[in-house]
Amino acid sequence: MQRLTARVRGAWHDLADDDRGDVPGWVLITLMTAGLVVVIWAMAGPALADLFEQAISRVSGL
Repeated sequence: MQRLTARVRGAWHDLADDDRGDVPGWVLITLMTAGLVVVIWAMAGPALADLFEQAISRVSGL
């Protein structure tokens, strides 16, 4: 029984150590996603604003 308990503890400890190494990967993915959103927004922002203004002017009849 003690061997099984030691194995379970060892496996649990190994799993806990593996998860810590993945944090920088998630940080990198988050930063890259935020960067892509900023770049796409910068490129498409003026076109979307113009499209919105045209739609509002057509609906309101101004």
